[in-house]
Amino acid sequence: MARQLRPVELEFAKSAPLRLVFSAHLTASPQALYAALADDVAGWPEWFTAVTAARPVDDGAGREIRLKGGTVFTETVLAREPDTRYAYRVDQTNAPGLRALLEEWRITPTPAGSRVQWTFAADGPAPLWVVLRLGRPGLGRAFKDAVRNLDRRLGRSTGRP
Repeated sequence: MARQLRPVELEFAKSAPLRLVFSAHLTASPQALYAALADDVAGWPEWFTAVTAARPVDDGAGREIRLKGGTVFTETVLAREPDTRYAYRVDQTNAPGLRALLEEWRITPTPAGSRVQWTFAADGPAPLWVVLRLGRPGLGRAFKDAVRNLDRRLGRSTGRP
């Protein structure tokens, strides 16, 4: 059963009670990386293995994401800043414990491609904090694997080795 979460805005990425931040370097350009994140929502399951289905809703103003294990998120896109930032908040989910959740992807150019930083900003009761803190290494691995898969995928699409 889906539950409504508290609506948060972009500043929640910095002020959330629980923030998990991960970063990685990619050989893909900021433009290619942003396009994969923001424009090819349906392609997420091809590189982010935790995602089983993804689709834009409301003409791209939102997303519906399904994860392994049956978790579903209905989201509102809060930031679409080409080649630099993509952010969304979860409005409804069947995941227990969450009161608010926002994810922000920041992209910066590097001489060899791009750097991406993913912020997972959440609020919930103390037991959720414990679970998420204990799960931080797993989330970090999932992020690293996802961006590595995405970088390979983008390299194939541009003909890079």
